[in-house]
Amino acid sequence: MFWPRLLLPAAILFSVPAEAHLFAPAVLELQETSGDHVEIRWKQPIMRVMGSELRPVLPGECNGIGRPAVKQAGTGIEANWEIQCPEGLVGKSVEVEGIPSSRADVLLRIRLADGRSMRHVLTGDEPGFTIPARESRLSVLGSYARLGVEHILTGFDHLLFVLGLTLLVGGGRKLLWTITAFTLGHSVTLGLAVLGFVKLPPAPIEAGIALSIYVLAVELARPGEKSLLRAYPWPMAGLFGLLHGLGFAGALSEAGLPEGEIPLALFAFNVGIELGQIAFVVLVLFMWRFLRKMPLARHSFARLMPAYAIGSLAAFWLLERSWAGV
Repeated sequence: MFWPRLLLPAAILFSVPAEAHLFAPAVLELQETSGDHVEIRWKQPIMRVMGSELRPVLPGECNGIGRPAVKQAGTGIEANWEIQCPEGLVGKSVEVEGIPSSRADVLLRIRLADGRSMRHVLTGDEPGFTIPARESRLSVLGSYARLGVEHILTGFDHLLFVLGLTLLVGGGRKLLWTITAFTLGHSVTLGLAVLGFVKLPPAPIEAGIALSIYVLAVELARPGEKSLLRAYPWPMAGLFGLLHGLGFAGALSEAGLPEGEIPLALFAFNVGIELGQIAFVVLVLFMWRFLRKMPLARHSFARLMPAYAIGSLAAFWLLERSWAGV
């Protein structure tokens, strides 16, 4: 039955903000410079949960130098200042307060004076991090997998595309192959873009992602008609995945990759994205099974409402992103 699909987009779309990545991670960056000086970069999203406030807590042994320089940077507010830390950063602890109420984890990036770099995700459960002499592989694996899960679950445009694929294909082995092809596609371009082999401006990529969702919505609005997407869903999903991978690369480029552990970080990020997608698809299928029991099948408009809901939001994103890229 097609009718239960009406409430799936409705339940998701009415809770989706206009921005595709509203609750993006905040970024706290510490970079050792000459002597015992450390440059601080603190960026947090302009849009955040009402009443929430993120506040970095730097090592107590360090003293501030001068006043922070604050500016708007894209969709966030960025502050830059300098501190003086006797004997450097190794062994000292960094924390961010207010993470549980903010719905946005904090990406911690550290670059030591000897050239070594570290990445760690601060969460509500673990808001602090003690800077080790060297970051372990297990820490890299956990941090980047968590970052991948968070990115896909807060990337409402990518989730909307996965939702459209699920509604178009249905369940079973065909859906498994389709989602896997989408994953393989975005994994390829994600790696190529992050490693610097593919360089494209973000504005047309984001507009293209919105267009891909709109194309999928058009397919949903034409049930029963033959098309390449319906006849060959998993190859087409793989092609669209190539485009979405370039969008994922923007988040990973912002996070950066740890020197010496680049393959592991890329692998962990992709695993995190895949785990997030699987969890979302399972949720959609569960809701679908539950909604089948509701008497909504009597209404003929229910067959087209999912397509209209997805298409309307995709069209809005397409216009918004195209205008922003002008």
